[in-house]
Amino acid sequence: MSGVNALWQAILVLVGGGAVGFLYKGLDRKLAARLQGRIGPPLRQPVLDVIKLLLKENVVPRTAIPWLFRAAPFLAFVAATTALLYLPVGSLRPVLSGYGDLVLLLYLLAVPALAMAMGGFASGSPYAVVGAQREIVMMMSYEFPLAIAAVGIAWRLASLGLSPAFSLATIAANPLWGAVGPLGWMGLLFLFVSLLAVTPAELSKIPFDIPEAETEIAGGLLVEYSGVSLALFYLADVIKTVVIAALVVALFIPYGIAAPLGVAGVGGQVLDLLFFLVKLFGVIFFAVTVVRVAFARLKVDQVARFYLLPTTLLALAGLLLLVLDKVVMGG
Repeated sequence: MSGVNALWQAILVLVGGGAVGFLYKGLDRKLAARLQGRIGPPLRQPVLDVIKLLLKENVVPRTAIPWLFRAAPFLAFVAATTALLYLPVGSLRPVLSGYGDLVLLLYLLAVPALAMAMGGFASGSPYAVVGAQREIVMMMSYEFPLAIAAVGIAWRLASLGLSPAFSLATIAANPLWGAVGPLGWMGLLFLFVSLLAVTPAELSKIPFDIPEAETEIAGGLLVEYSGVSLALFYLADVIKTVVIAALVVALFIPYGIAAPLGVAGVGGQVLDLLFFLVKLFGVIFFAVTVVRVAFARLKVDQVARFYLLPTTLLALAGLLLLVLDKVVMGG
């Protein structure tokens, strides 16, 4: 029965995560339009876009490597949906808790971007090849501060005697803000800001949408994709939006609201779930929507410098402050 329960939980998480991703993607487009003085598309527009793509012909270019061109979007979709099963939802433990940890999740987060780059290289289009090259350069830039933030949190938990320190269930159940001193609090703030800076690049949103850049390289690494293949990339992006926002919540703001309000049982779980969805929306709005409205697209060298210098240095400063906090606190 435990296997059956896990299967049902996985289905609920995947369906719910997809629905939330579509809702937040619609809200993102609507709110971005409002911030720019436009009306914007209806909230259901992302769903309509996917339905339209699923009804279109799936064209494979003559210059492409067919098997790799077709496999790339499927790989991106599978990696994104698998990552969703490793994240705590509200007060509920991850579906695959005990079968992987934070390190595996970081690998899974990198797979959709790698799959898009592979698809771009496999398409044979010069526009797609340029986009794939930009995607790889961008990944090499933002993965380092992302890893520093994740490892810093896990290391500080381990130093407090909490294990398994790299388990997302452990991290979400033991917020560090109340367990560290002033230096550690400042270090966590630095890591939090650096992870928020990485979020739009993980999702390839403006100003970090240089791998696609429709006005420069005609869609970049997705220029040759259509039909079901493009729909799979779209779905992977929808789910990855929820994954990266849920990761930020799990690492830095995993607090529930039911316990402080004295609500227990199923009602408390529902209340924590609703609060979790509000936190997801807050992360997406401030780290993605506001940023892409406020800034224009950057050049690839500007993106590399931004992540390899100020963002990485900020993350390293946060890690150093956590180390100093351990020395001062003595634990």
